[in-house]
This record gives sequence, C-alpha cells and structure tokens, in this order.
Amino acid sequence: MQFTKTQKTAAAWSVIAAVVVIVVWLLGPVLTPFVVAAVLAYALTPLVNKLDHAGRGRLPRVLAVLIVELLFIIAVLAIALLIVPILAKEIPLLREQLPALAERLNAWAAPMLKSLGVNLTLDVDSIKAFVLKYLNANIEDGVAALLSSLKVGGSFALTLVGNAILIPVALFYLLMDWENFVNRAVQLVPPRLRAAYDSFMNEADEVLGQYLRGQMLVMLILAVYFSIGLSLFGLDLALPIGVFTGLAIFVPYVGFGVGLVLALLAGLLEFASIKAVIMVAVVYGAGQLMESLVLTPRLVGERIGLHPLAVIFALLAFGQLFGFVGVLIALPASAVLLVAIRRIRVQYLASDLYRHK
Repeated sequence: MQFTKTQKTAAAWSVIAAVVVIVVWLLGPVLTPFVVAAVLAYALTPLVNKLDHAGRGRLPRVLAVLIVELLFIIAVLAIALLIVPILAKEIPLLREQLPALAERLNAWAAPMLKSLGVNLTLDVDSIKAFVLKYLNANIEDGVAALLSSLKVGGSFALTLVGNAILIPVALFYLLMDWENFVNRAVQLVPPRLRAAYDSFMNEADEVLGQYLRGQMLVMLILAVYFSIGLSLFGLDLALPIGVFTGLAIFVPYVGFGVGLVLALLAGLLEFASIKAVIMVAVVYGAGQLMESLVLTPRLVGERIGLHPLAVIFALLAFGQLFGFVGVLIALPASAVLLVAIRRIRVQYLASDLYRHK
C-alpha cells in the first residue's frame, strides 16, 4: 500500500502531536511555570513591541520588557492585596463572633439532630479556648496549625515559592526572545508548507486574540456584578471580595470557589445569621449561571467559534487530562484545535473521499 506525501505529512504531524500530549501529561507539574510564562509572554509581547517601536531604537528592548513585566507584577500584587482588607476585618470579627456563632449553631442544630436520633453537640468551651489561643496574639501559630491539620507539606510550600520565582524569570527570557523562538519554529517548517503554516498561524493568532479580549471582558463584567450584588446585601467588604472574585475567574472554578468562601465567611461574621447563606446562594449562584451559560459561551466561546457545550467540555477534559495546566490552556488550545478542525473539514469536503461517498 502506497502512501501519498500528504498522508505521510499528516501521519508525521499526528505523531508529533501525540508526543507533545504525552510529554505534557507526564511532566505537567514541572511544565506549569513554563506554560504559565508562555501564555503570559504571548499576551504581553504586543505591549513590549509597542514600547520597543515607540522608543524608535532609543529604548532598549530589555528596558521595555522590564517595564511591562513590572507593571504586570504590580497588577498581580494589587489583586492579591485585595485579600488584605478582607483578612484585616475578618480576623477580629472571627475572634469576637465565632464563639457566639458556635452557640447559635449548637442551639439550632442539636434539637433537630436529636429528633433524628443523632446526639451531637458542639463543645463551645473548646471553641472559645481555640479562639483565645490562636486569634488573640498567635495568628502565626494558628495558620501553622491549620496548615498542619490540612496536611499541607513543605513540598507544597516549596513548589509555590519556586513557581513564584521561576515564572517571572521565565517570562523575562521569553519576552526578550519571543520573536526568535517563533522564527526558529518557523524554520523547522518545510518551505513547501510555509504558506499553509503562515495562514494557519495567522488564523490561530486571531482566534487567540479574540479569546483573550473576551476573557478580559468576562472578568470585568463579573467584577462589577459581584461587587454590586454583595453591596445590595449590605456587605462591608463587597468591593474587595467582588473585584477579587471577578478577576480570579480567569482561573476556572478555583477563583470562583475562593471568592465564594471569602464572601460566605465575611457574611457569617458580619451578619451572624442565615442572611449570609442567602446572600452567597443568590449572588454566587446567579453569577455562576451567568458566567457558565451566558458570558463565557457568548463573549469567549462565540468569539473563538466554540459552541457553549464545547467550552464546558474543553474545561473538563483538559482539566482531567493535564490537571491545573490543562485548565489554564483549555480554551486557548481548543481555539487552535478549532482552526485545525476547520481546515481538515474543508479539505475533506473538497476531497475525492467525500465526493465518492
């Protein structure tokens, strides 16, 4: 059986793609900082190029890279610092109100559980002792005990610190040499396939640009929505929690979950009633539905040409296969795959195999 050049080329690219998938799957944890840095480099390179061109050669590229990366780090730190006012307000409230909340919960739950044949009561005195020990003057010890109870080992902390250092370093080198990396990749493409490659990459770049713009719009809308929604319930920390939740949506599920926990804790400490649960259920329930069923499918999915079900499937499938790295690259990778599938479909419909079906 003889294979045509096209079939041999397709087989070769299929093997390369399979090898890449296997490597990403096996080395997921190791690749995480480099994947994050590469995604950031792709998004930030246009800004570096604009600064570079605006300087007309008088502004060294290394300086443009440092400016852009510094601004990005400041923006990330600003988002992280949104947690500071939340903790500064919640820790004193936690110290004051946790024993009272425990008593109320015990008074409400114990009779109900007893009627079901379950004898369970909260040891309020132990809770008070815990609060006095860990929240009055020993917050550091309390955090250490919490981490220990959650069995978070030193390797996790080491990985977290390592990634925090490695990502900016990798990002710097990628921003400095991004065009060189791209040119070297292009040189590996056979000359006869260069036109098709350029066309494919231009279309993929357009799709990815649409994805990033759509994702930024989703984050902005949700930041405003959560801030207003929590404010309507009278939560004092509505603005920092709402903005944090909206911006953290960029990391699917994780950002939403952290924001939900912060809002629930703040509501319980401030309202000390069922109002906190109602607030979180209404605001975050409606927000999740709006983000999953309307905003992401419409503003991201439609911009890159993915059906809403395809968006949901991509997040779940890539997360299952590649873990956290998969969640980060799910929609961008799906956008590139979409371009490839479109072209394969066009070639198939124009082929003799389809015409003689």
